[in-house]
Amino acid sequence: MATAQEVSIALDWTLNTNHIGLVVAQEKGYFEEAGLEVDILPYSDSASTALLAAGAVDFAYMTALGFMSAKAGGAEITALWVTMQREAGRLVYNSDDEAISRPADLEGKTYAGFGSAWEDALISTMIENDGGLAEYDTVTLGTGAYEALASGAVDFTLEVATWEGVNSELLGRDQSHFIYNDYGVPEPQGGYIGTQTAMLESEPETVEAFMKATERGYAWAAEHPQEAAEILIEAGDFPNEDLVHGSMRVIDEGGYLTDGTTPVGRIDPGRLEKMARFLYESSVLRGTDGTPLAWPGDVSNWFDQSWMADQADPEPLAD
Repeated sequence: MATAQEVSIALDWTLNTNHIGLVVAQEKGYFEEAGLEVDILPYSDSASTALLAAGAVDFAYMTALGFMSAKAGGAEITALWVTMQREAGRLVYNSDDEAISRPADLEGKTYAGFGSAWEDALISTMIENDGGLAEYDTVTLGTGAYEALASGAVDFTLEVATWEGVNSELLGRDQSHFIYNDYGVPEPQGGYIGTQTAMLESEPETVEAFMKATERGYAWAAEHPQEAAEILIEAGDFPNEDLVHGSMRVIDEGGYLTDGTTPVGRIDPGRLEKMARFLYESSVLRGTDGTPLAWPGDVSNWFDQSWMADQADPEPLAD
């Protein structure tokens, strides 16, 4: 029997339902059938994009912002896959806050943030497109933002509907939200898997084997969301199993992995371009010296899905 090829993938965060297909592929033997021994590395303080760019891992699961920031900064990495076909992020506030009914009402309020320039670009765009002034206070609290909002210490924050949103429901918190795309922010896909461009060129068979097994994992999870939740629970350390099941319910009902017509993992070139352009034009993407980077005019080489069958991709957006 041939020896399995060892490959590794770094995660962008602690294990959660975004990673469901990787865990399913591991536990159901899809990677093994592809001749691979896959090490799904636990989340660490080092960003998955940095580990990938440095060649410390073979693949990385990356946030859309993390991937685009690294790529714009010159990292020789290429996206192969995107998990979420819909934007799961949203701006949330307490439903009993009578002072907030639209984004313009956030002017002068206090935001619990996470420390990225993307947040200000997003929130400012939403407020201004609703006719308000993008003037608000920010306190950087990280994951403590959700408790701060629940206690009324802050007025609004950002959350992921498929995780923090589910947790808030389980805790009985009455919260309302605004959708980014309703107020001028492009709706990106989210949760990229990528590799070093050099590996894509030198080991295309390995890349294809890994990605096809990953695709099988996510496709199975999309068809069997609650069974997939059980597999994830058994593979990880989840003190709140209801959160995992609830998350997969929302992912399934919301068509986040697939709308039933688009294959799981398919990157939409137009949406990638539109989001990248927004990040460039909002001065979120910057060089190592802090200078805003100029829009390069073309980002079609940021991804490669030649490993995927049925390459009837949408046309990129026109300039």
